[in-house]
Amino acid sequence: MRKSREATAQSKARIVRAAAKMVRERGVEATSVADVMAAAGMTNGGFYRHFASKDEMIASAIHSAFDEIADRFDQRLRQNGAAAAIEAYVEEYLSDRHIEHPGYGCPVAAVAADAARHRGVFAEEFVEGAERLIQRLSGGFGGEPRPSPARTKALRRLAMLVGAVVIARATGRSRLREEIIAACVS
Repeated sequence: MRKSREATAQSKARIVRAAAKMVRERGVEATSVADVMAAAGMTNGGFYRHFASKDEMIASAIHSAFDEIADRFDQRLRQNGAAAAIEAYVEEYLSDRHIEHPGYGCPVAAVAADAARHRGVFAEEFVEGAERLIQRLSGGFGGEPRPSPARTKALRRLAMLVGAVVIARATGRSRLREEIIAACVS
């Protein structure tokens, strides 16, 4: 019996969610199709019903991971305005939860090195997703000239946040981690 389109779409969404979490936890190379399918509660046999390749799945996962971040930001923007949305984003970014659970966090801090090593659709999705974050952090959604003061500030902020989280993850629960986070909060 064939699955309905709705059931197929739900299955693909489960795979993408599992892949988005796993690629942020493990990186691209250590994320296997078999592990993603198992995490999604499915068998390997169904993979090619949804994706032509692992690369396509990873690209979808990265797109989804950036969507999660952008959707949360946009919700805060609608509720509280740009300044509060940016403040909440920074607070969340530098939180223990984000540092200790990369599978639920920003793909920039989790897989930037992988994006540098890969080309094709994964790298394209990474750049597009990073651009969406930069636009939000600059208080705009495109249209501002490059470089603009707001864009430059957003680039600086994102680089600082990513660097802080990468170093904090590498240093574990240490005094250095606490110092790094404290220095970047202000």
